[in-house]
Amino acid sequence: MKLRLGMIGGGQGAFIGAVHRLAAALDGMYELTAGAFSSDAAKSRATGVSLGLSADRVYASFQELIEQEKQRPEAERVQVISIVTPNHLHFEPARLALENGFHVVLDKPMTFSLAEAKQLEQVVAASGKKLCLTHTYSGYPMVKEARQLVAAATIGKVRKVYVEYPQGWLSNFEEGGDNKQAAWRTDPARSGVAGSMGDIGTHAFNLLEYVSGLQVTQLCADINVVVAGRQLDDDGAVLLKLSNGASAVLVASQIAAGEENNLRIRVYGEKGGLEWQQADANTLLVKWLDKPTEIRRTGTGYVSSFAQHNTRTPAGHPEGYLEAFANLYRNFALTLQAEQAGETASPEALDYPSIAEGIRGMAFIENVIASGKSEKKWTDFLV
Repeated sequence: MKLRLGMIGGGQGAFIGAVHRLAAALDGMYELTAGAFSSDAAKSRATGVSLGLSADRVYASFQELIEQEKQRPEAERVQVISIVTPNHLHFEPARLALENGFHVVLDKPMTFSLAEAKQLEQVVAASGKKLCLTHTYSGYPMVKEARQLVAAATIGKVRKVYVEYPQGWLSNFEEGGDNKQAAWRTDPARSGVAGSMGDIGTHAFNLLEYVSGLQVTQLCADINVVVAGRQLDDDGAVLLKLSNGASAVLVASQIAAGEENNLRIRVYGEKGGLEWQQADANTLLVKWLDKPTEIRRTGTGYVSSFAQHNTRTPAGHPEGYLEAFANLYRNFALTLQAEQAGETASPEALDYPSIAEGIRGMAFIENVIASGKSEKKWTDFLV
C-alpha cells in the first residue's frame, strides 16, 4: 500500500520540489495526494492541476492543508507531509504537521535557527511521529560503503578528514536579477545567518560526521563575502577537531568559478584512506600504505549490505543524485511501513538522517559563523 504524500512548497519553477517528487515516486512507495505548493493560491492551484491532483486536495496555505487533511477519514488523509520551502518556512509547517499527526520529510537545513531546531526536537518527541531530513549525499551507496568501512576499522583509527564542496553559480551578483534561487539563498530574512555555509556547508558537515562516525568538537573558521553587495557568506574554510582527537578541513564555496557540484570527501586512517566524489558517485577508492589502491564499485557483490540495499541497478549502470535522494524517501517509507505492521525496520532501512542530524547541522551553521566573527583561534562546538 502506497503512503499518501502531501507537499508544502515546490510550486512551478521551484527546483527542489520537483526533485522531491521524483525521488518519492521512484520506488512506487508514495502517492502524491495533496499539496499547498505556493503562498500564492493561484500558483498553488496551477501546480496541482499540472500534477493531476484533485482540485479539492490543492490548498491555498499549509495551514489549510493540515487542517483539511486532518478532517478527512484516516483511510484518505495524507500520512506524510514533505516540506520543500525556503529555510524560514521550515519550522512552523513541520511543527503543525507533527502536532496534527503527520510524519514529515523536511528539506535541509532543518530550521531557521538552532533554537527552532531544539524546539522541533521536542515536538517530534511529543508527537510520536517520525521526521526524515533530506541530506541527500548520505543516500549514495558508496557513501554508505565508506561509512561501513570506517565503522569496521578497515582503515584503522581515523586521523584526518578532508571534505570540500565547491560551486561556481554565485560567482556573480545573481540575486540582483530574476534568479529566484539566488535571491532567497542570499537573503538573511529567508536563509538565516549563513549563505554558502548554510546551503552547502551543512551538506559537507553532515557527510563528514556521517562517514567518519565522529563528531566535531572544536572549530576555527574563515568566512568570506567575496561578491560585492552580497549580504551572506559565499565562501569559507573551517579547521575542525573531531571527537577521537583527529583533525579535519571543510571547504564550502559558491564562487569557485567553473565548478558545478564537486562534492568530495577523503578520510585517512592508520592503515589506509578512502576517497569519494559525487562526480564519479559509483566509485569508492580505498588506498593502502603497502599495496595498490582498490576501486570499489556500486552494484557489485562484495560491497556491504548497506550499499547493496541502496542500489537498484547492476554494476556499470550509473546511479546518481535522484537515486540517492530516493533512497532517503524509500528508507523512510520502509521504516513507516514496518511500524504500521508492528515490526522493527532493518538497520539498513533505519539509516536515514533525522532530528539529531538536523540539530547538529544548525549548530554547525551558528558555530561556524560565530567562529568566523571571533578573534579566537579555536572555539568549542556548542549544541
